[in-house]
Amino acid sequence: MLVPLSSQVQRRLQNQHLQTGFPGTSVPGPGRGDRRPGQPSRATPHDIATMQLCANKLDKKDFFGKSDPFLVFYRSNEDGTFTICHKTEVVKNTLNPVWQPFSIPVRVLCNGDYDRTVKIDVYDWDRDGSHDFIGEFTTSYRELSKAQNQFTVYEVLNPRKKCKKKKYVNSGTVTLLSFSVDSEFTFVDYIKGGTQLNFTVAIDFTASNGNPLQPTSLHYMSPYQLSAYAMALKAVGEIIQDYDSDKLFPAYGFGAKLPPEGRISHQFPLNNNDEDPNCAGIEGVLESYFQSLRTVQLYGPTYFAPVINQVARPPHCPCLSLLSVWDQPCLRQWKSWMVMTCACPLGDAMQSGTSFSSSHSETMSTGQGTRC
Repeated sequence: MLVPLSSQVQRRLQNQHLQTGFPGTSVPGPGRGDRRPGQPSRATPHDIATMQLCANKLDKKDFFGKSDPFLVFYRSNEDGTFTICHKTEVVKNTLNPVWQPFSIPVRVLCNGDYDRTVKIDVYDWDRDGSHDFIGEFTTSYRELSKAQNQFTVYEVLNPRKKCKKKKYVNSGTVTLLSFSVDSEFTFVDYIKGGTQLNFTVAIDFTASNGNPLQPTSLHYMSPYQLSAYAMALKAVGEIIQDYDSDKLFPAYGFGAKLPPEGRISHQFPLNNNDEDPNCAGIEGVLESYFQSLRTVQLYGPTYFAPVINQVARPPHCPCLSLLSVWDQPCLRQWKSWMVMTCACPLGDAMQSGTSFSSSHSETMSTGQGTRC
């Protein structure tokens, strides 16, 4: 049930909301489509709702103190049951809590149905897990979205108390302080939108990889199986190459001694052509990698800043994807160089041990304000 706000309560909530330091409207970030709820005819699969709530004059449940309230969000199902879709944090010892803003996918909140019932329970947290029920209220995504530019207040009702007490009004109120919706785009969305990719490869040739002639080395290639690095290159490259217009991939190595004088290099072209490090397709990259493996000496240390600097400067920037493959990721060094080159979108996938992982992957923001 919605209740009107008095001017005094509005001022108190306004001050309470401002003290939390969180604005009531979303700030569009790179690659995030900030959009007012209600504008589209339906929620897209990647819509993210962000909201903040507070409560006022909740029932006191603790004998020696106030309550420790938290909220539980439920999405209604077609069969009339409810599924938990979110829990807020517990705010200790207060009847007037202000919860932190949180984000939730719209499909999780209402399955894309703007009018689907969303039930919100208010509980008093107990250490033993037997949380005390304070009350509940219902709403919908469409109703929540109306709080874009105004506070929305809900009465918290306890059905059992309401039946027992004739003069029962409510068990407090919950106020929706802010609500906004952003769209988070996938890799496919960016490609459909015309994003251009330039795929660049950098491979670790440091001695920590082990002797390439030994089966324990990540560079070891048996007659029956590719090396761990080669498998990583194929796994990512064969997919990425379809999104690169010219199919010409610059490929570098780092951390090796180069013939004939044994100079240590942290940025050398795998095809041994300083003027044109491009390889034709992922097969060309693999061929150059195998050739380099036969001619260079694995050395060290793991220092990939020169490769990042090379890839980040024009004409590569601003649209590129960097696949760097090494045995033991130096994340602190990697992060510092990613920050220094954040004017360009450098996507990274890494190989650690023998199992390929693409989870350590991020694309930095560009001057055009895109992010994926």
